[in-house]
Amino acid sequence: MAKKVLIVEDNELNLRLFRDLLEAHGAEVRTVRDAREALDAIRAFIPHLVIMDIQLPHISGVELIRLMKAEAALDSIPVMAVTAYAGKGDEGRVRQAGADAYVSKPISVSRFVSAVEGLAGPLGDGFKRAG
Repeated sequence: MAKKVLIVEDNELNLRLFRDLLEAHGAEVRTVRDAREALDAIRAFIPHLVIMDIQLPHISGVELIRLMKAEAALDSIPVMAVTAYAGKGDEGRVRQAGADAYVSKPISVSRFVSAVEGLAGPLGDGFKRAG
């Protein structure tokens, strides 16, 4: 059975890269571009993993993680935080909010997939080749 992954990312290029990688490895993927819609999407989809950009407009990824972890129905869902702007102390702040993993961009494809599977388990039936 395919793992369900929800991606919260406002950058279209990053969102497509993450989605395409995960779908190629067999995951069922949903995406959210607007952080204000993220919690409703998580509640509706109940993913095995949330991949959360930290630099989001309107609501920061750190605040979204805190809000998510404050809900009993969502607090056990692992969160992988991703950011292009890793500064000193950021990882500690993000992990303190409740993130289970912290990855800085640019992302190595193999490390990204390994980190995702480390949190969610095998994504699906393995790599699917277009054909």
